[in-house]
Amino acid sequence: MIIDMAAGRRELVKLKNIGETSVEKLLDIGISSREQIEELGAVAVYKRLRERYPVSMTMLWALQGALLDLPYYQIPREIRDALIEELSNEEV
Repeated sequence: MIIDMAAGRRELVKLKNIGETSVEKLLDIGISSREQIEELGAVAVYKRLRERYPVSMTMLWALQGALLDLPYYQIPREIRDALIEELSNEEV
């Protein structure tokens, strides 16, 4: 898949919680749009990032916040718990 890096950068940087460093990492793993994050899910994208970079759980909250248009620190506890459970289930 060929990624238009400039277009991907422009789209990703508009998302809440996604700064320039995160944009570079997302582009590096082949993610160039909000739609891709939504299709794969925040957990799957987080796992891809974690395979290549030392990312914290804050990145998982940031990705979900980008989908919900919420700051990462405002992700409701029940959503965080569901994400942790999904991540745990996939790692078994």
